[in-house]
Amino acid sequence: MASVSLLSPWVSRRPCNRHFTSFSDESPLHSFNFNPNPNSLSSGIKRCRKQQHPCCSNSYQVEEQHQPYFSLQGLPGRREILFNIAFTGCSFPAIVYNALAETDELRVYTDDANKFQITIPQDWRVGTGEPNGGFKSVTAFYPEEAYTSSNVSVVITGLGPDFTKMESFGKVDAFAETLVSGLDRSWQRPPGVAAKLIDSKSTNGLYYIEYTLQNPGESRKHLYSALGMAFNGWYNRLYTVTGQFLDEDSEKYGSKIQKAVSSFRFIS
Repeated sequence: MASVSLLSPWVSRRPCNRHFTSFSDESPLHSFNFNPNPNSLSSGIKRCRKQQHPCCSNSYQVEEQHQPYFSLQGLPGRREILFNIAFTGCSFPAIVYNALAETDELRVYTDDANKFQITIPQDWRVGTGEPNGGFKSVTAFYPEEAYTSSNVSVVITGLGPDFTKMESFGKVDAFAETLVSGLDRSWQRPPGVAAKLIDSKSTNGLYYIEYTLQNPGESRKHLYSALGMAFNGWYNRLYTVTGQFLDEDSEKYGSKIQKAVSSFRFIS
């Protein structure tokens, strides 16, 4: 068993314990709840006592059970869903390994329960999380290389009855602008995270958004997101696929992450 805490797009480039922290079979797995503040996206940096690389100083604690900033128990509205997408990378629940179908260079991951499929590099690791807080399901994909923030995640959240298709959020350009502008804090004094929308488009019922985030004095992070909606027999669910990598990792991981996000498909 293992647990994972993926990097938030706007926080420091390296987490305290890489991506996975191993637990014995006898030890309970921690579930990470978070309580993000939308008015303060720039997190501080602190040093871990037993490690030399910085870790995130966020408003959530691993062993404390905070209530999330929003809750899916009542199925959220448009504002809460936008925050959900923005904070997708902040914290994930417990992760366990999954088997994959392999090809020569790629792995095809199929989630029969959640009805989606995605293709990733063969040497990447995969984990899935149990439902927790605002997330119905989370799946993480990442390279074996230590100390990299490059990864792809698929997060599923519930939707209210008013959301029947992606256009319920508005046209893709307006939706993308609202999402990214909500992350930007470059206008603050001192400046916070700078968010810039690169591109947005709608194809085959999915919204695709490309944008960058950069904290002052830190490397710029590229993010590619695909968002789609599917009905599970009881209610509609929003699928948010997000791939991210730093400027210095663009040659190594950029095209792989873009292809992985673009490969996301719903299955019947």
